[in-house]
Amino acid sequence: MDFSLTAEQKELQGLAQRILRDGTDTERYKAALASSTGFDLDLWKTLAASGCVGIALPESVGGGGLTFLEAAVVLQEVGRTTAPVPAFAVMALGGPALAATGREDLLAGVADGDVIVTAAIHEPVGDAYAPTTSVNGGKLSGTKVCVPAGTIAARFVVTAADGLYVVEANAPGVTVTRQDTTTGIPDAMVTFDSAPAEKLGGEASVRMLLRSGTAGACLVNSGACQEALALVSSYTTTRNQFGKPIASFQAVSQRAADAYIDTEAVRLTAWQCAWRLAEGVPVDEQLYSAKFWAAEGAGRVVRAAHHLHGGMGVDRDYPLHRYYLLVKEMELQIGSATPSLRRLGASLVGAK
Repeated sequence: MDFSLTAEQKELQGLAQRILRDGTDTERYKAALASSTGFDLDLWKTLAASGCVGIALPESVGGGGLTFLEAAVVLQEVGRTTAPVPAFAVMALGGPALAATGREDLLAGVADGDVIVTAAIHEPVGDAYAPTTSVNGGKLSGTKVCVPAGTIAARFVVTAADGLYVVEANAPGVTVTRQDTTTGIPDAMVTFDSAPAEKLGGEASVRMLLRSGTAGACLVNSGACQEALALVSSYTTTRNQFGKPIASFQAVSQRAADAYIDTEAVRLTAWQCAWRLAEGVPVDEQLYSAKFWAAEGAGRVVRAAHHLHGGMGVDRDYPLHRYYLLVKEMELQIGSATPSLRRLGASLVGAK
């Protein structure tokens, strides 16, 4: 399998990288987190104006009409910069779900960055793959937590016991409460009390949402790991002890080598999933494996990065801590390492 990018995808990567790096210096990042929304919506609008936000959305709604592979390019760059923008919510959750169910009428303004759509998946107790949120007579009831970009969303794609629904954020019976996360970028607890809901699809639609969301979380962590490793390389080759760079010490080089191996595992498994989603071929087993690496492997990478940085690693004016916090949040999206291994095992047994 060839994991190299096409010339067009490399151009997209360079474009997203320039926009996001220009917009994520330490002071601007802090200002965004301290704002009323907790997001840098100006940066989001700039990214949208470049065509990156809607790259995989239908052309009929102002998107680029391309595939999840192109969205993956942008999501990985968001991970590299820990940009405080709602890319995961829009490009891995709400956007793909609405496009896959043919509801292009609900995607107006999304590619332009004017409308935020997200997905409400996690419940206070239970498994994201077995939601208990219920619908009776077109009215949806239940509570969802840790909804990405939920505080600024115009509508929610909601997983329920009998399928996938869409609910407007301003609909009666919808209550949105800000939840502050470890990253500083807020999520939301959304309570639905007999809120009017429109069904998008059944269990298959729920599974498609979980697939794109899982792949998106893996891609964000892939970018975060690559950048954390780059910081390790830069720091350990310039930080001297006993008259020589600490990178020359065997224990340091071995720890960095282990982090490189984990980073490559996270990257390759994530991109395998992105390709399979774009091609429309079976992906579940590969997703469970990728999510394990994005949780377990990525966690080892950022812990090693902090260890090798010593005291510098806890300086909040140095960007390393942002990668640790982002990796931890993405680790828990749609299942961490152990549930992912359990799903992989069940899938393999079922395949036999």
